[in-house]
Amino acid sequence: MELDRDKKTFAYFWLFGLINNILYVVILSAASDIIGPSLPKSIVLLFDIMPSFLIKLSAPFFVHSIHYDKRIPILILLSMLGIILVSTRSLWLCLPGIVLASLSSGFGEITFLQLTHFFGSKSLTGWSSGTGGAGIVGSFSYLLLTTVFRLNIQLSLLLYAALPLIFLLYYKINDSIVSSQVYQSLDMPIDSSDGPIELLKSNGWVDIVKRLSKLVIPYMIPLSTVYLFEYLINQGVAPTLLFPIDTTPFVKYRDIYVTYGTLYQLGVFISRTWGHKLPVKNLYLFSVLQLINLLITLSQSYYYWTDSISWIMVLIFYEGLIGGSSYVNCFMNILKDVDPNEREFVLGSVSISDSLGTLIAAFLGIILEPSLCKHQIGTGRPWCRME
Repeated sequence: MELDRDKKTFAYFWLFGLINNILYVVILSAASDIIGPSLPKSIVLLFDIMPSFLIKLSAPFFVHSIHYDKRIPILILLSMLGIILVSTRSLWLCLPGIVLASLSSGFGEITFLQLTHFFGSKSLTGWSSGTGGAGIVGSFSYLLLTTVFRLNIQLSLLLYAALPLIFLLYYKINDSIVSSQVYQSLDMPIDSSDGPIELLKSNGWVDIVKRLSKLVIPYMIPLSTVYLFEYLINQGVAPTLLFPIDTTPFVKYRDIYVTYGTLYQLGVFISRTWGHKLPVKNLYLFSVLQLINLLITLSQSYYYWTDSISWIMVLIFYEGLIGGSSYVNCFMNILKDVDPNEREFVLGSVSISDSLGTLIAAFLGIILEPSLCKHQIGTGRPWCRME
């Protein structure tokens, strides 16, 4: 019975992770199609991450007042409306659509990470694997629809609008997988005098800031720097990691960019699914390894020291492995090391870190990609301006 419940817990949270992150991934995969080759892809990243970061940053001060049951319809509405606007391919409608989808993704990550406090390690491994699965399913399905099947880009994006309805499975949790003890925890009134929710309400903003400050060195800095380095690669450098199209297996240069995204997400999926089997206590190891990857890709973009796309594809895949491992180990360490009375708060709060690193990368990438592209054009490599 316990084993069966564990399997269902994993399955439900895998789906929640998949759906929560898939639109974020699809939007990044479609960056070159949304804004074209002449603008930095980091503009899309900026709009895809800024709202998510802001809601995560402010959530510790208000999220306790919204019951989990009420959060799900909000996530569904924001996601569906967001991707519908993005599918119009009109830049001035796409950007607000990206903002709505980003709000849903950030609020969803807080919600489901906090729920893992009640459901334990199986829910966290399911969520982590599902978010990794969102990467590979989102990027590969978009690659398949637009590059292999050559489906209309507007229709391809619109097909994703129905996926957020899968969040409705949340309402089956109590009937399917929750023991009576967890059931009581989830269904208690939001203003109950028990548990971490009331502790949060009774503390002032100063106390909340103090609690957040304790998370900076062990969890937030290593996670945010890993995301900073990998998204600088993905959005600032990868669009310039190009080769003569006749030396590659691709038809268009935008196909190279989409393929890089798919390889990265494959690495993320593998490490988020199985990374917990190789536990790492010192999270700064991942920061160092990802910095090395950034330096290697920067040198390739600037100096063009190899004319083999295969080596770069392997490196992008490895970059994804590092990023996914950092994420799953960070939250696994929290489940193991943090006091249960603080765990729900910590799980929701540390998710600020990945968005912060990605947000900084978006700002830097807006400068970095055009600079690298300008240098390449000046040295006889004009591919970054070609479709």
